[in-house]
Amino acid sequence: MLFLKYLNHIERIDQLIKLQATGSPKLLAKTLEISESHLYKLLNLMKILGAPIKYNKYKRTYYYNNKVTFSPIFLTNTD
Repeated sequence: MLFLKYLNHIERIDQLIKLQATGSPKLLAKTLEISESHLYKLLNLMKILGAPIKYNKYKRTYYYNNKVTFSPIFLTNTD
């Protein structure tokens, strides 16, 4: 059950990153109803899986540095 919750959070983060609509880390954590520290753990896990996640402090949103295809199992860089 916990694993599915992680996957759901990662899928939602992925959607928001693709839309460049995450907001600040604090806002994203609030949107997902998780702590900021948990958010950072999920973002780190996504990076370990290959997601080229960056943060734009002026737009206050996370974005992908390269195009990616998301799968609940892995992220694939398409460039």
